[in-house]
Amino acid sequence: MFNRRDFIKGLGLSSLGWLGFQSSSLAKEVLDAPYSDELRLFNPIRIKGKITSNGKGIPNVGVSDGRVISKSNSNGEFELVSGSDKEFVFVILPSGYTIEKQANGSASFFKKIDTRYAEQNFSFELKPLRNSDGNHHFLLLSDTQIQNEYEANQLLTVSIPDVQKTIQNINDPNIFAIGCGDLVYDRLELFKEYNQGIAATGIPFFQVIGNHDMDFKVRSDEGTAKTFKGHFGPTYYSWNRGEVHYIVLDDVFYLGTGSKYIGYIPEEQLAWLEQDLALVEKGKTVVISLHIPTFTGNVKRYPERDVLGGTVSNREHLYRMLEGYQAHILSGHTHFNDNMIMGHVYEHCHGTVCGAWWSGPICYDGTPNGYAIYEARGSELKWTYKGTGLGLDEQFRVYGKGYHPDFPEYHTVNCWNYDPNWEISWYENGIKVGAPQKIMAVDPWSIELHAGPNLPARREWVEPQLNDHMFFFKPNSIDNLVVEAKDRFGNVYSKKI
Repeated sequence: MFNRRDFIKGLGLSSLGWLGFQSSSLAKEVLDAPYSDELRLFNPIRIKGKITSNGKGIPNVGVSDGRVISKSNSNGEFELVSGSDKEFVFVILPSGYTIEKQANGSASFFKKIDTRYAEQNFSFELKPLRNSDGNHHFLLLSDTQIQNEYEANQLLTVSIPDVQKTIQNINDPNIFAIGCGDLVYDRLELFKEYNQGIAATGIPFFQVIGNHDMDFKVRSDEGTAKTFKGHFGPTYYSWNRGEVHYIVLDDVFYLGTGSKYIGYIPEEQLAWLEQDLALVEKGKTVVISLHIPTFTGNVKRYPERDVLGGTVSNREHLYRMLEGYQAHILSGHTHFNDNMIMGHVYEHCHGTVCGAWWSGPICYDGTPNGYAIYEARGSELKWTYKGTGLGLDEQFRVYGKGYHPDFPEYHTVNCWNYDPNWEISWYENGIKVGAPQKIMAVDPWSIELHAGPNLPARREWVEPQLNDHMFFFKPNSIDNLVVEAKDRFGNVYSKKI
């Protein structure tokens, strides 16, 4: 007669041998006592604590280890069962409280779990803000990507002073920043110089891990963030500011060989994100920062390219989770600027601080080296791009007739932060003549700086890239010729040619 128990037991023994349990006696021990302490893959750790402000407990604040989320009770007390496979417990900072900083300038919102102890207590003391954070700003700096002393010096002496001036001009006590990955370029010891730069800004930075911020001499993705975590804490987490809920995700998945990776959000993160979003009221503005964009126009511009490392393969599952929210995804990685509107999701793929890898003043789509400025007024989000060393009125570049080798009879406009809600026009003698035609093309200055086997001198492998923010027109007259761009928020920028 068929014995189901014997069949399963036999199957279990053979499977355990395949998994590496070469001793049949050890396999039998696992089957007979699968939950014994000696055989447990990780040990449970009970985390208790309290969230307070001025000594008084704060209720309904989320606390997480990256797997489960617990909420504080009416006295501010919380409890969750974590495990020895988890490294941090972090608070989901509620609106109205200060974002504290570590000594290195990054945000401080987490505590390190000591896996030697089965029970641990953590307390979080939150400091109330002096001013309402209902209206606030944040900066998005993607791909600082320093690889050597020269590039670190460029960051510290050119980019950071520009950021400092921007912070001074905004003059918002509740401003913060997000470092959107590739903080360094494989040289993880340069986190020291990166930290020096962000600390000099005086505002807290939330960090996103990029593919060049990882330890690659490991066997699987789980070990790639060791150095990053030592500086910045967990690789995915969330917080609140005003009426906006902010989330950071880790979407760089290492394949265990060389430096190969794909854009992918593992199930554990998605399961955690489900819990996190369950605490966020539908209709609210949700801002997710990750390094690899979930989707870009490059999929259409270069359909022959392998996109597994350039976009997130399981993005549709993320989009479904964001239904019902005003969702914005902020990304970097590509070294070009792209705005993608996909139903209820607006993805901002940002130009980079380092441009085309510190080879000159622009990214390889012609976007200036720089960063983004965001403003939240209640639940409404506004944004603009700030070129390093440029004024905020510099939102496009115009090239005269004959400058673009592929369109020699046309005037050319590169409006790098364009989306379909922008309006671009040209005027002759004060009279509006028409709208330039948008054509997928390369930026002519990028051709000049990047085209060919010997350019640019510092990164000879950089080449001009097609983009979807190039415009072309033929004026009837070049007398008193003006190009005007109006962004989706009604701001008008103009250039006299």
